[in-house]
Amino acid sequence: MDTTKTIGIIGLGKMGMGVALHAKEKGWRVIAYNRSPEKTEEFVAEGGEGAGTFAELVAALQRPRIIWSMLPAGDATEAAFFGDGGFAGLLEKGDIVIDAANAFYEDTLRRKKLFDEKGIRFVDVGYSGGPSGARESGCIMVGGDKQDIDLLASLFKDLSSEKGGWLHCGAPGSGHFVKMVHNGIEYGMMQSLAEGFALLKKAPFPLDLEAVAGIYNKRSVIESRLVGWLESGFREYGVELESISGSVAHTGEGKWTVDTAEKLGVPAPSIALAYQFRVDSEKNPSYIGKVLSTLRNQFGGHKAT
Repeated sequence: MDTTKTIGIIGLGKMGMGVALHAKEKGWRVIAYNRSPEKTEEFVAEGGEGAGTFAELVAALQRPRIIWSMLPAGDATEAAFFGDGGFAGLLEKGDIVIDAANAFYEDTLRRKKLFDEKGIRFVDVGYSGGPSGARESGCIMVGGDKQDIDLLASLFKDLSSEKGGWLHCGAPGSGHFVKMVHNGIEYGMMQSLAEGFALLKKAPFPLDLEAVAGIYNKRSVIESRLVGWLESGFREYGVELESISGSVAHTGEGKWTVDTAEKLGVPAPSIALAYQFRVDSEKNPSYIGKVLSTLRNQFGGHKAT
């Protein structure tokens, strides 16, 4: 790895900005690009460097260039990579692209082939921990060829939690696959918590749900960051969650997990029902939905009202 430790970051949203600032504080020279220049200016004001176009970003990086893309999965990532004016055409053989979107692993495998044709190295990263994890240290799941991962090991170590916070999961696509399943599991865990606390709210006792969440998080079997976030949500919004939406937003990862489980012949009823609940909640808001929206807000900064 080049001792100058230089990286380009594309996408300065809730996660990307955190990654850019974290890498800079770990001694990396970070040059960032964001479609709306205000975010780039914000990063520059924090001591980073900015680029106004893909071409400026690529020109500013030393070879082998390392570009970390943290754009939303799907069309935004596809356009930035391979669309008109996309940056793939600006790169050279041996450069490295890290796709840290929560992409569908089959899309990742297809993109890997396209980058291989250009001689560009491609690595997929699943990043868990929400905005706070991106800013401070998160859980990083990596897929890619071993020689490429070896080159990037110091970067992953710097951005992850201190005790083994990153894993080379295996071949290209495996990082995004592991993260996809992680998010499906997350759906099921959150659903159980939401249903349980809806039941506690209906109990024939005057229970303090914030206090219950607190005691559950004192070395009980279900102690978890999710329970801690729920306790924080009750503290912030009140146990009635009056200002919180009972309809739960959802992204592709839950459906991808359900569809992949069906394709591979693996029963996944808990994840499937949790995903379907979110779909149905658009027309059937409920207190369970309010709890789910609160959790999404607390760990991911998602809109809850």
